[in-house]
Amino acid sequence: MTEIVKRGLFQRMLDKVERAGNKLPQPVTLFVILVFFVLIASWIFSMIGVSAVHPGSKEEIKAVNLLSGEGIQRIFVSMVKVFTDFPPLGLVLVVMIGIGVAERTGLIAASLKAFVASVPRGLITFSIVTAGMLSSLAADAGYVVLIPLGAAIFYGMGRHPIVGLAAAFAGVSGGFGANIFLTSLDPLIAAFTQPAARIMDPTYVVDATANWYLMAASVPVVGLAGTYVTEKIVEPRLGKYIGKVEETDDTPKELTDIERKGLRWAGISVLVTLAVIGYMFIPENGVLRGEEGSFSPFFTSIVALMLFVFFIPGLVYGLITKSIKTDKEVAKMTADSMASMGGYIVLSFAAAQFVAYFNWSNLGLIFAISGADTLQSIGFTGIPLIVAFVLVSSFINIIIGSASAKWAIMAPIFVPMLMLMGYSPELTQAAYRIGDSYTNILTPLLPYFPLIIVFAQKYQKDIGIGTIISVMLPYAIIFALVRIPMLIAWIVFDIPLGPDAPLYYIP
Repeated sequence: MTEIVKRGLFQRMLDKVERAGNKLPQPVTLFVILVFFVLIASWIFSMIGVSAVHPGSKEEIKAVNLLSGEGIQRIFVSMVKVFTDFPPLGLVLVVMIGIGVAERTGLIAASLKAFVASVPRGLITFSIVTAGMLSSLAADAGYVVLIPLGAAIFYGMGRHPIVGLAAAFAGVSGGFGANIFLTSLDPLIAAFTQPAARIMDPTYVVDATANWYLMAASVPVVGLAGTYVTEKIVEPRLGKYIGKVEETDDTPKELTDIERKGLRWAGISVLVTLAVIGYMFIPENGVLRGEEGSFSPFFTSIVALMLFVFFIPGLVYGLITKSIKTDKEVAKMTADSMASMGGYIVLSFAAAQFVAYFNWSNLGLIFAISGADTLQSIGFTGIPLIVAFVLVSSFINIIIGSASAKWAIMAPIFVPMLMLMGYSPELTQAAYRIGDSYTNILTPLLPYFPLIIVFAQKYQKDIGIGTIISVMLPYAIIFALVRIPMLIAWIVFDIPLGPDAPLYYIP
């Protein structure tokens, strides 16, 4: 047992945030409310003649009344097409077919256990934090597998299990977005950024690899920062664990021989798959090379390729471990994966309508032009502006947990606004992703926060929200102090954020 931290001013403030946040509607309801808000705002602003002058074409941009006869007709005629053409919908569902098989055969869970178990004792903390970041390859796996595994590993080593839980939670949630691999989040976020960028530039393309270099470089930085906080701040504060815990069916076990065999063959299949993909885009005459040897077809195919990179190893692992015996089980796994996305599909319908109406009304472009003019007139530009945007994103993250839901609302305003000030959509997206990370571990509104408490109560029965937040606060502070300066360094030294992903926008 350990001593529970007394409730201080900060924890009482978080209680108020929790109560206020619980009064917010669900994301789907929130988008429906925003749709009605846009419709009414389009009517009001068109009636009073709100407009702005496009800085490039010098064309006058007027607010469009969506409640006119023409506007209402467009809404109903285009409703289905707006939904089916919504970029994040197809991108995420395609990737989830592969991830669903890899997750449901046990490949993801076994890979995480093998990763943590294969490192030296002195690197165990770093490996847990790093594995947490890498677990975003399958978003739920880190929460449901790695976090209890981190606690169990520390308990088995004679260290405080809540410290191991905190280290894993910090990597999974506080280091959200940082990964050396592309994940389903990359095409999802880019799919919101691109339509927002096209408010300003109708031909602008944002690839899934838009932030790859920055996010990959963040992994060792966040890993080291998480290790420092764990071993120098959190572990000394919690002290020695003197409680006992009984083994249960859900206690993470060591890898079995059949799981190890499955991992070996899955690893071989990954190498073969990557080799085939490499053969398709590395040679100048590869099938995924474009005119004059460009890599454009390859980057456009990233999502489809990710499907096979997950599906094939998952299938191989399932056949070896006997978690797959017939093709019916594979079909059921993919169906279950799609079923788990039901809530996301409904959210996508509401978000697609909001994004479309916001663009049709011209309100996003008018707000972006007006906001950019205001910021430039007061001289608030450059790095201070980018840092301010990161902080705004991190604050909103405390209230609204869904990364895609927040970005669907923020992108149509901030992406064009910062483009007008000379910053690329890729940079705005990167700033958002950093802000949408380190405060995850502080908000009780995170969907998985109750699950974290359940895991912790296995080792400390009376642990509560305040204790968890007080343990995670040092991680949030340090992660912000390393990730924001890292973004600043990227800007100062003009380092590309990803392949063909510039920092600045030149019309």
